[in-house]
Amino acid sequence: MKFFHLIWGNLRRKQLRTALTILSILVAFVLFGFLSAIKQALAGGITLEGANRLVVRHKVSLIQLLPESYKARMERIPGVSGATHLTWFGGVYQEPKNFFPQMPVVPEEFLQMHPEFILKPEEKAAWMGTRTACIVGRKTAERFKWKIGDRIPIQSAIWMQKGGSHAWEFEIAGIFDGKERNTDTTQMFFRFDYFDEAREQGKGLVGWYIVRVTDPARSPQIAQAIDAEFANSAAETKAETEGAFVQAFTRQIGDIAMITASIMGAVFFTILLVTGNTMSQSVRERAGEIGVLKAIGFTSTQVLGLILAESCLVSILGGIAGLGVAVLMISRGDPTGGMLPLFAFPAHDVLIGLVISIMLGLVTGVFPAIHAMRLRVADALRRM
Repeated sequence: MKFFHLIWGNLRRKQLRTALTILSILVAFVLFGFLSAIKQALAGGITLEGANRLVVRHKVSLIQLLPESYKARMERIPGVSGATHLTWFGGVYQEPKNFFPQMPVVPEEFLQMHPEFILKPEEKAAWMGTRTACIVGRKTAERFKWKIGDRIPIQSAIWMQKGGSHAWEFEIAGIFDGKERNTDTTQMFFRFDYFDEAREQGKGLVGWYIVRVTDPARSPQIAQAIDAEFANSAAETKAETEGAFVQAFTRQIGDIAMITASIMGAVFFTILLVTGNTMSQSVRERAGEIGVLKAIGFTSTQVLGLILAESCLVSILGGIAGLGVAVLMISRGDPTGGMLPLFAFPAHDVLIGLVISIMLGLVTGVFPAIHAMRLRVADALRRM
């Protein structure tokens, strides 16, 4: 720290250049924060409440339906303590951009299977007592400014009512919250008995099953037993953990991890070139001064350390500022208006960002620092 005044003085020498370099790093880390939040929203892990649940879908594709009768057969398999089903509804509210997940369920079974959804007893009773009732997650209710008692029209591109209409209407009986911070509250659930009676086609068929197992450690064996139960049938199954199912579902959009890594790789490679060029130019301009430092007793190792410290300071200042701006902007809410289940900057990604900023400083400063370390005093003083 005793040489900090030298490092800080060098940065202040060309204030505009230093400010622009820090600003470019700041922008890169803001982008890093937003991409991390989007990756968390689209490909984040399932809550701990789902550790003892399997998802059973059609072996061919998620869009292929399964018989409702499979439920009773799965519940007879050793290690299975319960099962319930969901079906993708695929509707929009008023216009196509107002998309959010909706699914018909058996209310009592569904709530028992998903204790992470918190619903008031009176709202649960209202849902049970009204065939056209639904419950909506807090995030979606706030997005559309819905309240209990509102009647909402949903236009489904998949499911047609008897008579040929794709328009369905539901009454909001309750608004549920999540037990944990990362619980998805963007969804809407309505009664399967109403849905099955009113739809034109597909009666007795469901989208997929959620199966609760008695021992999460035996999930792979139970999944194999479920698939074996329906092997060689007209609708074979694929059972997997709930976390794996969520990951597979998001991969329909694309490989989120690869997409974000590719974007960030391109961004940080560009910043690497910009910052490295800045440091190289700075060292060339100060060649004579570096010679003076060596002449008065600074060792080559000390010169190396000064240049690396200067590079790391620029990178860390830009990185911390960028991460801070990202945290503030992300904390203000989902820029999509509530379409993402969870939009937050993961704490472990903040730490990764700090490590990246240090590594960026070391990499961009190492070659100029080596050049300064090897510079001979006589050659350096001739450039003054």
